[in-house]
Amino acid sequence: MRSDIKPKVREEQMSAIQHKLFGLAIAAGVIGLVMQAPAAAQTTEVGTPRAETLIVDQLGGTVTSPFKANPYASITNMGQGGNQMAFSPLWEIHTPTGEMFPFLAAEMPKALNDDFTEFEIKLRAGITWSDGESFNADDVVFTAQMLLDNEDIPIRGVVVDNLESMTKVDDLTVRVKTTKPLPRFEKVFGSVIWGPSFRVVPEHVFRDEDVMAFDFYPPVTTAPYVVVDGDPNGNWKLWKKRDDWADSDLAVLNNGREPAPNYILWRFYGPEEKRVLAMAQNDLDVLMDISPDGWDVLRNANPNTEVWFPGFPWANMDDPCERGIHFNTRVAPYDQWQVRWALALATNIVDVSINTFNGMLRVSPLNAPPIQVLMETYHQPMADWLGDFALPDGYKPFDPDVALRIAEWLRADGAEGLPETDEELRALFGVGWWKQDTEKAAELLESVGFSRDDDGKWLLPDGTPWTLFINAPADFEVLSQRLAFAVANVWRAFGVNVEVQQLQGGPFWTNYNTGDYQAGSYWWPNSCAVAPDLFHGLETWHERYVKDVGVSTGNNRERYSTPEISALIDQIVALPSDDPQIVPLWTEVLQELVVGMPVIDMVGTSKFVPVNTTYWKNFPSSENYYEGPWWWWTTFKVIVGEIEPSGS
Repeated sequence: MRSDIKPKVREEQMSAIQHKLFGLAIAAGVIGLVMQAPAAAQTTEVGTPRAETLIVDQLGGTVTSPFKANPYASITNMGQGGNQMAFSPLWEIHTPTGEMFPFLAAEMPKALNDDFTEFEIKLRAGITWSDGESFNADDVVFTAQMLLDNEDIPIRGVVVDNLESMTKVDDLTVRVKTTKPLPRFEKVFGSVIWGPSFRVVPEHVFRDEDVMAFDFYPPVTTAPYVVVDGDPNGNWKLWKKRDDWADSDLAVLNNGREPAPNYILWRFYGPEEKRVLAMAQNDLDVLMDISPDGWDVLRNANPNTEVWFPGFPWANMDDPCERGIHFNTRVAPYDQWQVRWALALATNIVDVSINTFNGMLRVSPLNAPPIQVLMETYHQPMADWLGDFALPDGYKPFDPDVALRIAEWLRADGAEGLPETDEELRALFGVGWWKQDTEKAAELLESVGFSRDDDGKWLLPDGTPWTLFINAPADFEVLSQRLAFAVANVWRAFGVNVEVQQLQGGPFWTNYNTGDYQAGSYWWPNSCAVAPDLFHGLETWHERYVKDVGVSTGNNRERYSTPEISALIDQIVALPSDDPQIVPLWTEVLQELVVGMPVIDMVGTSKFVPVNTTYWKNFPSSENYYEGPWWWWTTFKVIVGEIEPSGS
């Protein structure tokens, strides 16, 4: 998105968050908050020197099980540094290029045969666990066997579906056999988006434990930091740099260079206005996710704050996980494609975009996020197919002019510098989306037995009122949270009784994993991708991942697949990522997902993730693009190795 668009500033109006923040500022005595940045503090609330402490917002909000760090226990929350610090991948991704590089491994995996079923892994020398034990092949082999041997581990699917065996050759060499050709071995067992499915644990700690009952707290880690304190209520976790940091994975990767922060404090302050106020007062260095309104307040309150772009639209629009409404397709009536398509056609996507993020979103009709590389690979090339696509009765639902209407609204609201041509607007706001056609939506519902009462409210086929529950994040992932309410409003106008259930991170994801939901403002992993090979997210649509409701799973929580989709994925997994058949085959998968609509994908994710340069500098940005601003990914460790003290 262009950074030279200037929105009209209407000083006579204040958003709800501005009112809340202003009220909090007065209550806190910060009368001059919007005039200048507050003075720097000397110590943090947990007693560490402020200038030595990097304070990071917690993705997921309050942690319901703060003293559990076992990455293979479904109750463990990884948002207090577990994902970012404790469990490094064998191979990491460099998000600006999409290229993977060795992290715990010393080099990329070596295929030992032509059909990609045998591999050799070389590990980095000189890494120790935080308790002084050496990191070596025993840990990697033990972890793999632990997952193969324990059927109760809910997120072991990637291992048992692909791995036949791992064996130790020597302390730094592992031999691998896979159950099928696996040309993407480093992507399956490394980290592509957020974090890896295969997380190496210390063999000497886990070998005598019941893996599902073991808390593993505080975690023994290969990282340069260890947990030294935590809040029993789940609102903060303090990590301290190891005395032997030079033996950590990051130091070995960086040829002995020491990371600057002596402490990293993960801290959750509550709703958005409180988190914005905390950064305004220099009590946060990294914010995970806020709204455009919150950023307007923050940048005026503290001149030391920055986001991805130095001007409009401010946010990074290449987050690899798009947002929409996901359905549990094993629960009636959402097991019927007519119901899912009816809800899509009842949606005014322009209103949803405006009411979610003030129109600063790129719409997406496909189950592939509309980041730049995928716009060029899928969205734009598939525009003609989308226009020709028809439901079984011949009805064509696609609307190619959504971007034009978003631009029209923005111009009316005072935005300046928008592109002039239709082509440029579609590149900015998306190739199009589905029509809002409430008559066709009603026809689809009536075709499967729905009816309306005298007030125009929809009744289920058995004649009872239809209430649709949408799970939404509470006080985190603000775009998904707002999207749920924006969608609920348009569906209520269509006559559906919709209730939004806001959940903290623990129950939000647990309900998704176990299928204890009807619909949800979810995204991970099957609405995520970073490269033309959509394997890492879309491979989870295979029927082998479908579990019964009540059985926890980390993949395909929509519990949807078709023989056509599974057959296409079977063809894809046998091919390397650069095979010329990859894009045509994934295009067919995307087409099949349009037909079935298990997810109503709606918008790409615009990430407002501010940083505060009062104490720390050299954060990544559009002008300093050594990494993306993905503070909640395993790549955060790379960023920690690059940031520097500001001298405050």
